[in-house]
Amino acid sequence: MSKLTDVPKRILIGRALRSDRLGETLLPKRIALPVFASDPLSSVAYAPGEVLLVLSVAGVSAYHYSLWITLAIVALMVTVVASYRQTVHAYPNGGGAYEVATVNLGRRAGLSVASALLVDYVLTVAVSVASGVENLGSAMPWAVQHKVLVALVIIALLMLMNLRGVKESGTLFAIPTYAFVGGVLLMVAWGGVRGLVLGHTMRAPTADYKITAEHAGLAGLALVFLLLRAFSSGCAALTGVEAISNGVPAFRKPKSKNAAATLSLMGVLAVAMFVGIMILAMTTKVKMAENPATDLLINGKPAGADYNQDPVIAQVADAVFGHGSFLFVFLAAATALVLFLAANTAYNGFPVLGSILAQDRFLPRQLHTRGDRLAFSNGIVLLALLAGALVYAFGADSTKLIQLYIVGVFVSFTFSQGGMVKHWNRHLATETDKTARRKMHRARFINAFGMVFSILVLIIVLLTKFTHGAWLAVLGMVGWYTVMTFIRRHYDRVSEEIAAEEGEADEAVRPSRVHNLVLVSKVHKPTLRALSYAKLMRSSGPVEALSVNVDPVETKALQQEWERHGIDVPLKVLDSPYREITRPIIDYVRSLRKESPRDAVSVYIPEYVVGHWYEHLLHNQSALRLKGRLLFTPGVMVTSVPWQLDSSEVARRRARKRAEWNAPGSVRRGPVAQPKKEKAGGRK
Repeated sequence: MSKLTDVPKRILIGRALRSDRLGETLLPKRIALPVFASDPLSSVAYAPGEVLLVLSVAGVSAYHYSLWITLAIVALMVTVVASYRQTVHAYPNGGGAYEVATVNLGRRAGLSVASALLVDYVLTVAVSVASGVENLGSAMPWAVQHKVLVALVIIALLMLMNLRGVKESGTLFAIPTYAFVGGVLLMVAWGGVRGLVLGHTMRAPTADYKITAEHAGLAGLALVFLLLRAFSSGCAALTGVEAISNGVPAFRKPKSKNAAATLSLMGVLAVAMFVGIMILAMTTKVKMAENPATDLLINGKPAGADYNQDPVIAQVADAVFGHGSFLFVFLAAATALVLFLAANTAYNGFPVLGSILAQDRFLPRQLHTRGDRLAFSNGIVLLALLAGALVYAFGADSTKLIQLYIVGVFVSFTFSQGGMVKHWNRHLATETDKTARRKMHRARFINAFGMVFSILVLIIVLLTKFTHGAWLAVLGMVGWYTVMTFIRRHYDRVSEEIAAEEGEADEAVRPSRVHNLVLVSKVHKPTLRALSYAKLMRSSGPVEALSVNVDPVETKALQQEWERHGIDVPLKVLDSPYREITRPIIDYVRSLRKESPRDAVSVYIPEYVVGHWYEHLLHNQSALRLKGRLLFTPGVMVTSVPWQLDSSEVARRRARKRAEWNAPGSVRRGPVAQPKKEKAGGRK
């Protein structure tokens, strides 16, 4: 059966890679840019449209504010990029905003950042794919007609591509990303030449359309609120900036330097493209309406429900290159592709962050391990499932989805920059070198300015977008925070409950006719109970503790703990270059059977007994897989050595209650008579 399932797996994601080949998957800057920066680069395709959509509420007359809003967004982008360059150099281990907040501001701040980033990564996939389908619809209308199905298929394909590994998927994504960047820069340059040098008049397809203002003549606070809302919507251009700081370990050495250079290049390209598209949109008189069916007038009549409103970048390309021209089709295809691939930023950020959180025991430990292709496969699959559910729930409508966006971005920005300010304060308290202190003062100023700017934007976003859907994003962050807190509390409780105490190792080994193998992951009470039971059941064969080397650091810690406790059972460590647990144990057991076919092998597996259904998701998964394989191995006996956690008492009471009512023969016996209670002072 394993071979039958292994063949399609290898076809889809490729052959498994050894752990010692992890260094070969590190990224050069030219591949790291499309892998980690495709989201902020591609967001220039829809961020200008979000600004114009909001301004259209006040009519075309409000469009002249768009350039001022653009300048404010550019200033914010420059500030954030400069701030994250400090983070990349100070925290090169890849924790990004989560690590900065946890180290400097405490666990709660770190969890708040992690919750915001997890929500943001899921939304990145949903928004990017939905927007990509809509851009594809400008050239292929059938894609919009079936946009939910198309979006779900794209998410599944992105999942498979990322399961093949970061470097391999990055190579695939590099061509569309660079094609998009080149196409946009060419459009901006050619548009400038046509308008400024040749004096051509370029007009967008919607240039002659009219917009019915929902709130004409806005002034005072109402106008300020509208401009702030347009600014917050345009801040979608900043999504994904933090992904590079989370992914520093994936860069080639020198990691921090290469990550900072990639971050700077991303910032320069994003600013140039965003400003260029906004200027051309104003020059070509692009019109966008929040409700085009009723508010967009064509020849004095509403556009109607069948009208498909093309994105700003598509309308600008139509005006600059000409509709149906090769360059127009090329840019439309490149835009759709890069928006799909922008989700790759999340596919690299979410699994890495999930692995770090799992290592810190805030998420299930299954998210910490790498898959066959040295990618965090479980995190990739989980992200695809969550994003697919979101796309299905919102009908792949990018306008609805983008209202949930941005909140998580600026929550992480704010905590990250606040943490960096505290980081520099701590180092300045001990640093005496004047040159180093000047650098630290400069870095602290940058981070402090970024923190203040981020707080202001976060307040604006919450005020202007909360009732438009941002409350769902806040609810999602609270949900993640609650779940992670519960998981950490559970793991802490279990660790405390099963911790091995000094002198708990049992007596010497007794003889046995069976080769006894006790599976070991850590030295704790379940392990010691399994060792004691194996010693008791032996007859003439040896008792051997068996562990699999998946993480060298953890394995070394296990060996040191083994010696410290003075356990007199030999510990054998099996190498696992592909990070598998089941296969090395199966191979070792078969080798014992091959050496002595007439001997039996008894495998003892410590297992937790839990009382709630959700706890089964956090424990015993490896044991279940291993038992399933060992049951089909001749001459092998499997023994589960249970360790009852405190929560199992709940299940025991529940089972006992059911047994009282449904015990065998209870129907034939009838109700059991209860003993009468004695009155006070009566006979006993």
